[in-house]
Amino acid sequence: MPRTVVPEILDTLDPDAPEARHSRRDLTWINRCIGSARWFRRELATRLRPGDRVLEIGAGESELHRVAPDGVAWDAIDLAPRPPHWPPESRWHRRDLRAFNGWPAYTAVVGNLVYHHFDDTELGHIGAALRPHVRLILAHEPGRTAGAQRGFRWLCRFIGAHAVTRHDGRVSIDAGFQGDELARALGCRQPEWHWQVSSSLVGTHRLVAIRST
Repeated sequence: MPRTVVPEILDTLDPDAPEARHSRRDLTWINRCIGSARWFRRELATRLRPGDRVLEIGAGESELHRVAPDGVAWDAIDLAPRPPHWPPESRWHRRDLRAFNGWPAYTAVVGNLVYHHFDDTELGHIGAALRPHVRLILAHEPGRTAGAQRGFRWLCRFIGAHAVTRHDGRVSIDAGFQGDELARALGCRQPEWHWQVSSSLVGTHRLVAIRST
């Protein structure tokens, strides 16, 4: 089935709205259940080099910052306000990723459940902007499969997910990725880029892309 990208309700809500707070709590539980942090912790420990500066895109509550190896310079970008717990020494870029021009400052980009918000044309523009500067891309995204939809429905019942979460999760999976779709949309073409994709047991899509030059 082809990718279908439609707006998600959470993106339109005031960050302090009760339904937005509930949905963000749901997302925290969902990320724990699908193992996002564990995967990023493992990949970051082996893929980062001394001197790398990391940009977390679509950071939200920035759970990923907590799994960064000690001493790694880590900034973030999101439309949401800077979280209260965000370290003062780290930058928080509050802006649209599609208009971001600060890529030269970073060598690694990590994103959890963010790329599926963009259609292939937008992903192409984002990829063209970051590729000349970044050497490492780590992405953890919804896998676009019927099994992922079934698993998500079960998980929503298990955690008592809000209606916003149930809606947004369904459309997120419809906008998710299969095979090499994300790598190609970002323009990570071989031999300049070496990349590998994998699927988790719960149906998520994982991309590791490393620039070889």
